[in-house]
This record gives sequence, C-alpha cells and structure tokens, in this order.
Amino acid sequence: MSTLGKKAWWTLPANFHSPLVFYMEEDQEKHIFGQEDTYLRCIELHSHTLIQLEPWFTATGQTRVTVVGPQRARQWLLAMIRNVGSQNSYYKSQGLEMLKRVRSQPLTDGDLTGNTMVEPDTWSLSLAARLSRIISLEAPQGSPYQLHGCFQLHWS
Repeated sequence: MSTLGKKAWWTLPANFHSPLVFYMEEDQEKHIFGQEDTYLRCIELHSHTLIQLEPWFTATGQTRVTVVGPQRARQWLLAMIRNVGSQNSYYKSQGLEMLKRVRSQPLTDGDLTGNTMVEPDTWSLSLAARLSRIISLEAPQGSPYQLHGCFQLHWS
C-alpha cells in the first residue's frame, strides 16, 4: 500500500470518515481475532486499519466492530469476515486463507486490488445476524506507508 501515496494512512482524514461498523457473533470474533483478541493488533498492522471491538449486550452476545482505514483495506476485511462466516465450504475456505494471510504478513496492493470473491448470498438471514449493519465505505484520498511487524501484547 505504500506505493500509492507518500503519507501514512493514519495522517489522512479521509481514512477516518464513514467508518465501517457492523456486528458479529462472539464466537466468530474469537475465531477471527483470537481468545482475548490475541490477533487484533497483528490484523490491524497487516491490514493498515484500526479496529475497535466492543462487546454488545444482546441475547446472542454480539460484538460491535468499527473499522477505520483505507477503503480497500476495509472492504478486504469485510470480505474476509463474510467468507469466514459463510456456510458454503468454498467461501469459508477462501475466508480462512484470507485470515491466515492477514495474520501472517502485511497485505499488499495486489491483495487489496485482487478479485476477492464473496459468497453471493452474503445477506442471508443467518449472515445478516452476524453482520447486521454496514454504515458506509467511502473512497479515501491517498494511501499509507506499509507497516512492518506484528506485535502481540499479553496481559497477566
């Protein structure tokens, strides 16, 4: 992502307009971000985003997820989360590969511009319960420097 602009993504106000906001089931949150959000910081660094997870007090134990950052990174993360939660084995497999990638290395321009397939029935009732509200995805101006490294904090 560093090839598209010379400013760090977090210095561009457009990357903070209209954040992506949705809800996911607690078990899916643990699957993606790890127990006690072990992989959260790593996913943020590798996707060039900031992700806020807030427990939401509902009968099913949903988590409110807010994502800010470059539009393509937000879209990629949403596609990954949708696919991981898919009932279709092909899309679920693709989502798990995407999850493995974002946990292990920074996303590249190729990842973000590649053809990320999402299950056509992504707004079925079962998935709508997990991803119940999308606020917006506006195109930001410019792109960030690439961040390197993955740091995990463990609290005792």
